[in-house]
Amino acid sequence: MNKSRYPIVIASLLLAGCINMQPNYERPAAPIPAQWQPSAGQAKLTGDTLSAELGWEQFFTDNELKKLIRQSLENNRDLRVASLNIEKARAQYQIQRAALFPKVNGTVSGTNQRMMLNLPTGPMTFNSHQYSANLGFSSYEMDFFGRISSLRDQAVYQYLSTEEAKRSAQISLVSEVANAYLTLAADSESLALARETLRTQQATFDLSKRQLALGSINELTLRQVETSVETARVNVAKYMTQVDQDRNALALLVGEPPNINLEQVNNLQAVSQTASLPDGLPSTVLQNRPDVLEAERTLQANNANIGAARAAFFPTISLTASAGLASPELGSLFSGNNHVWSFAPQIVLPIFNGGLNKANLKVAEVSREISVAQYEKAIQTAFKEVSDALALRATLEEQLSAQTAQVNATQRSFVLSRARFEKGLDSYLTVLDAQRSYYAAQQTLISVRLSEVSNQVTLYKVLGGGAF
Repeated sequence: MNKSRYPIVIASLLLAGCINMQPNYERPAAPIPAQWQPSAGQAKLTGDTLSAELGWEQFFTDNELKKLIRQSLENNRDLRVASLNIEKARAQYQIQRAALFPKVNGTVSGTNQRMMLNLPTGPMTFNSHQYSANLGFSSYEMDFFGRISSLRDQAVYQYLSTEEAKRSAQISLVSEVANAYLTLAADSESLALARETLRTQQATFDLSKRQLALGSINELTLRQVETSVETARVNVAKYMTQVDQDRNALALLVGEPPNINLEQVNNLQAVSQTASLPDGLPSTVLQNRPDVLEAERTLQANNANIGAARAAFFPTISLTASAGLASPELGSLFSGNNHVWSFAPQIVLPIFNGGLNKANLKVAEVSREISVAQYEKAIQTAFKEVSDALALRATLEEQLSAQTAQVNATQRSFVLSRARFEKGLDSYLTVLDAQRSYYAAQQTLISVRLSEVSNQVTLYKVLGGGAF
């Protein structure tokens, strides 16, 4: 090639925007196994459908819960902040994008000046007038080395990061509302159980007082019955407080008074039905989790920032130009041959800045490496969350079966102990102990059922479910 053509080729490449200092982006390899390997007592997933395709409206089947979720998505304040952060990031992107275009301004100015000159004939004063109207741009940087486009790309990825943060907040909010709703149902059911226990114990206590008056029992037995009554009263008060707190938690999550009757949320089994999660999810599905994508967008933003830091080592070329009219008389500004123009290109070549550009580049490169580590940690955390949920899922069915059997056994023990007491074979202390065991087993069964459905909600969340 003719060497005299080199400058022309280089200039063509620059004007075409072909020089980009950004490193080529490659998604880091996920530092996790390709599949969730079931360990002892751990469930596994064995199909090929992504849970992210299953929206929350399909996953949750209770209509009242769906109403609460819709209400929370419209009114929750944390979610509103996430939405406003998106608007802010979008505006910041527009600011960076605007730097790619010249800022054209129109100006109209007038200058009036009184001057004094010392002439051989003596001092002389005179007035000068200058009026102008111009259209032009100043300090427009030609993005030959991609500094401005790299900053624009960085702003784009930051904007996308905030969008993923909002999606993550939405999924978390949906799961929090669902779990709060289910917890309210479980605590309301526990409250009903405590009230029923108090009712039966109070009836037994009233009967025991009559028996004491007839002399068929002693006062010790009466006080033992009274102990069980007071214990039941304590449990009722405890669950009444818990139910009120559950309702308050729901109101906070929803962002306004719930538009459903929370008094009717009193049976866990009636509201705990969900769609079945698909099986066979490879661990690569975690790369589509919003929080993981958020970490990746941050990594891409820092990768783009390296391009801007590299471009700072090269000359900055900026243009200032204007064209318009000028006249010493305002009345003749727009008539006659008053055309003026100016063109002032400027090249700034960095020579010495005390290592500032090198330090900025090092900061950008280290920031990218930090983002890589944060992205990998996000993937590992997601994998752990799913593994934990699967480990619990594998044993919950066995827990539920065992707890149901325990309820049946303690119920039978309670019935037999009461029969033996009524026949005078045992003291009431035996009945009291059997009754406590039966009550505790029933409460634990409610807790296990809550854990089972909460595990489904958690697994749905940590797999990145909930299309928005």
